[in-house]
Amino acid sequence: MSQPSTIQVLPYTRIVGQRELKLALELAYIAPRIGGVLISGQRGTGKSTAVRAFAQMMHGQLPVTLPINATEDRVVGGWKIDELMKGKPEWQDGLLVEADRKGLLYVDEVNLLDDHIVNIILDVTSTGVLVIQREGKSEEVSLAFTLVGTMNPEEGGLRPQLLDRFGLMVGVTTETELDQRREILNTVLAFDEVWSELRDRSSDSLPKLLTKARAEDEAYKQKLVKAKEKFYEVKLPAAVVESCVKLTKEFQVQGNRGDYVMALAARAYAALQGKKQVTLDHVRAVAAMALQHRRPESSQGNEVIWTNADSEQVASVLGLEPVLKDG
Repeated sequence: MSQPSTIQVLPYTRIVGQRELKLALELAYIAPRIGGVLISGQRGTGKSTAVRAFAQMMHGQLPVTLPINATEDRVVGGWKIDELMKGKPEWQDGLLVEADRKGLLYVDEVNLLDDHIVNIILDVTSTGVLVIQREGKSEEVSLAFTLVGTMNPEEGGLRPQLLDRFGLMVGVTTETELDQRREILNTVLAFDEVWSELRDRSSDSLPKLLTKARAEDEAYKQKLVKAKEKFYEVKLPAAVVESCVKLTKEFQVQGNRGDYVMALAARAYAALQGKKQVTLDHVRAVAAMALQHRRPESSQGNEVIWTNADSEQVASVLGLEPVLKDG
């Protein structure tokens, strides 16, 4: 793995809190058919930090970032205009092919991106195939990468059709617990010192804190790689499949994508935990991520919020004791 000593990204295993956000990223990596992760939250809540840290841990480099003003040629690929004008057509791969090489495509403020571009990206993510139809060029390219989109709901939402195409959705809020905020601040300050020390030192050796954190990242990476390899070895009992169907019906989810994504995510979570079989607890752990953006409320343009009452409803359908969050 490359040693990105000059890239100042907080190590993934040192990110404080954001358990659901991190879990969603991990499940999407283990089971690519999930189809990507949408992270919704206000500015300054650590969305970009977590995505970049995950890409750095898993792929040794930062993710491919899609600009808001990206054109179809920039995304899919196209002929270099200057060379074409000279009568020497030269093809230039798009950002999707680059994402295949680097492992992760990051779309910040995806809700502000052109719907047509979002559709192209989601098609490739769900099928694993990029269909290129350009003047003098027609081919299909197999691609594989993790898609992560972030959005600030205060700046507008995504159309329901696009929301549904994202496999998992996570709502990120500002941490309010003083102990957690203190730990977040202390961690950031500690690594600020690490980056400063790294710039000033003349030797190639790394500060101890960074060396230890990178070792922890590498160990966790191997855990995720193993879970991905074992994914299809994890059994999915009929009762678990039935529970996914019951939950989507209970939450009035339209279509069948929600059932499928929930089953994939539950299986991926079981693989991550090293289990040989999916249980109802695994389903409960991923239910909010698979359901919250597919409920009728989201189709009316309302902000997607998952409540304790929703968690109780999931537990009731699954026949489990409710485990509620604070607040």
